[in-house]
Amino acid sequence: MRRLYLRIYFAVLASLAAFALGAAVLWHTLGEPRDGHEVAAVVARNVLPPPAASSAEQQAALERAARDVRADLALFTPDGARLAGVGRALPAPERAGWQRAAGGPLWATHLADGRWLVARMPHPRRGPAFGLFALALILVAVGVGAYPAVRRLTKRLERLQAGVEALGAGELSARVKVEGKDEVARLAESFNRAAARIEALVGAHKSMLAHASHELRTPLARIRMALELGKDRQEVERDIAELDALIDEVLLASRLDAVTSLEITEQVDLLALAAEEAARYDVEAQGESFVVRGDPRLLRRMIRNLLENARRHGAPPIDLRVKPGEILLCDGGPGVPEAERERVFEPFHSKRGVGLGLTLVRQIARRHGGEARCEGSCFYVTLPAG
Repeated sequence: MRRLYLRIYFAVLASLAAFALGAAVLWHTLGEPRDGHEVAAVVARNVLPPPAASSAEQQAALERAARDVRADLALFTPDGARLAGVGRALPAPERAGWQRAAGGPLWATHLADGRWLVARMPHPRRGPAFGLFALALILVAVGVGAYPAVRRLTKRLERLQAGVEALGAGELSARVKVEGKDEVARLAESFNRAAARIEALVGAHKSMLAHASHELRTPLARIRMALELGKDRQEVERDIAELDALIDEVLLASRLDAVTSLEITEQVDLLALAAEEAARYDVEAQGESFVVRGDPRLLRRMIRNLLENARRHGAPPIDLRVKPGEILLCDGGPGVPEAERERVFEPFHSKRGVGLGLTLVRQIARRHGGEARCEGSCFYVTLPAG
């Protein structure tokens, strides 16, 4: 996986390498050269005849040396008179060492016998203007090479920013394109997952509120009619109780969606809790004692909703069992078709799960680190040990 920091790191290394190479070339071009001085020293030591030799002998010696070293050479007397020369004409030296002159730099060597040997390499060095031009070319090359990578990265970040702003403006379907496999790509994936989750939650809340408003109309209409017709007080009380239970379920479902942790946690014996709730429905809870850590009110509500769902939409006998890690509730009804087994946990589903009963069962199970599922006429709730 190509990581972003590695790409930036190698880009910096490549830029530094290019800069170092360019600096080396410039130093070699503009720096004080030494090779001419070495050529003059070699010629003086191995080729030149003594000062008493004739001009022809000294000229011949310089010509032989020039063929080997490939340089312009000139030999001068101590007072600057020219004795011999090969190649382009060289001026008399002003001092020993490297010096500038027309046509290129010179190397002047003051020999032990007083004579001067002057050398110039055949390829003249370029001046400072060329060095500045070369440096500008290097900077342009580095800039041109780095721009596509940097611009590609910033465009991805700009698209991610636009997606965040669109989501913040209420466009819940906003998504960003995932490009590459680096940190920015993973950030885009995280944004898309978060946006999808937000869209699903908002959609679920809208759906739940729409269904809740519809479900609330029924008991309210019955209460209104009962009051107008002067019906039995018990019927009104039952409608009020149904209305109160529905409101309680809506509020609990919203609270479970909003919070990320349990408000109360303590050790709870599920078998004892199941036995208490089962007695309200004339059902006997069986199984083994199993202790979990959680909110006893929510766990009690979860078991009660399972029993209520079996009583309303199932058929006798109802079998409630508790064993380590699991609560199992089965009834004698026809069961839920396979295609509907996930949808029964949706709010206000139309088949075997009207309202929020099974929705709360799954929400409570997940808040305790477990899960709820349906298989035919049986419901399974798995919970971790406390």
